[in-house]
Amino acid sequence: MCGIAGFFNPSGFDGIEAKSNILKMRTALRHRGPDDSGEWIDNKSGIALGHQRLSILDVSSAGHQPMESKTGRYVMVYNGEIYNHLEIRKDIDSLTSINWNGHSDTETLLASFDIIGFRKTLKKIVGAFSIALWDKERKVLLLARDRMGEKPLYYGWQNGVFLFGSELTALRKHDVFEDVINRKIIPSYLKTGAVSAPHSIYEGIYKVMPSTYIKITANSDKKIMPEATYYWSLDEIARNGVKSPLTGNVDELIEGLEELINQSVSLQTISDVPLGAYLSGGIDSSLIVALLQSNTMKKVKTFTIGFEEKKYDESMYAQSVADYLGTDHTTMYLTKQEIIRDITETQGIYDEPLSDTSASLRVATLAKKDVKVALCGDGGDELFAGYSHYQKISKISRMIDAFPNVTRAVISKIGSSLPSKLITVASEPFMKLFNISTATPLGLKIHSH
Repeated sequence: MCGIAGFFNPSGFDGIEAKSNILKMRTALRHRGPDDSGEWIDNKSGIALGHQRLSILDVSSAGHQPMESKTGRYVMVYNGEIYNHLEIRKDIDSLTSINWNGHSDTETLLASFDIIGFRKTLKKIVGAFSIALWDKERKVLLLARDRMGEKPLYYGWQNGVFLFGSELTALRKHDVFEDVINRKIIPSYLKTGAVSAPHSIYEGIYKVMPSTYIKITANSDKKIMPEATYYWSLDEIARNGVKSPLTGNVDELIEGLEELINQSVSLQTISDVPLGAYLSGGIDSSLIVALLQSNTMKKVKTFTIGFEEKKYDESMYAQSVADYLGTDHTTMYLTKQEIIRDITETQGIYDEPLSDTSASLRVATLAKKDVKVALCGDGGDELFAGYSHYQKISKISRMIDAFPNVTRAVISKIGSSLPSKLITVASEPFMKLFNISTATPLGLKIHSH
């Protein structure tokens, strides 16, 4: 995890003032990357980039950011990891001759931008990332976010200056930032427990949407959000899957799925620093740890949080999995007092209100003592319908099909007053039943591809 920050003032700026602001912005992100830091400023063009580095790939100075491309056209700060960057390097080497400075994925990205272009590179890379790229030739700032939105990236115009960064805390450090709460998001937050993208807790500050990039120029309208361009579509992937379902017997499909998951885990173990995993004892994390351990002769370091109250404690399941797989396992037990203290401390870490009961701060603190990278099972229930409410979708869909189309519009008024979580359970089937617009409470349209 690294931290990126920066700002763009099309009118240019004073070098001393710009230096002060970018230092404050990147320093606010030091907790994201304590290993190295840097900044790059072009006073005349009005662009400043800052970076805080957590060294994972190529821990040498060859991975230092901000980094310029070989041609000198691009300058980039980037947070994340590109899992297939070695494969991309091979493709680049087959097209042209490059004298690589090191083996960082940052250098790979910049070379790819130079040779095949920004959009084509985004479509090609596999990873979790947020990117800020300055095009010296065209005087254009490009911000991009990974397919599923794993890495955060905020942005917005404040008094004629375009600010961006991994966290709101960085944006707040700039002199022009206006601390104005966006009260329009309150109804949405109370319904969903989170500030829905692309909005943020502050007026005029937004989140770059997953699978998209935005472009900022001197002529960009400072009063509206820039238009987001999609380079990948989950909706399209799902629709293609429905049109062309997988064929073969169950055993073949299971073997194919195992191969895909194993490939995904293997790609995420490419690291120049110690690596481990969170282990809860559930299916998701247990599967990942099992694949990790099967691909190495060393004992994988695993970490679990336990509780004194037995009815909440699941550490014994994690210990059973660890014993079976033979991992180097560590469990930390928390008291009631420690949990209460952690709740208070956690609130200071999030930039925005967030009603998330699965915050993993304490297990991260535990793992940090022994490893620098940790894999976890987050996302498994979403991808494989692991939550119990997913089981209700097919039943609800059948109920909806029993309603004639003419009656659905009448029932829409009832549907619009239902709690959003109830609607989310059935997702598209509920929308079909009640003929509800896919507009969010804030009026943002979600377009299908």
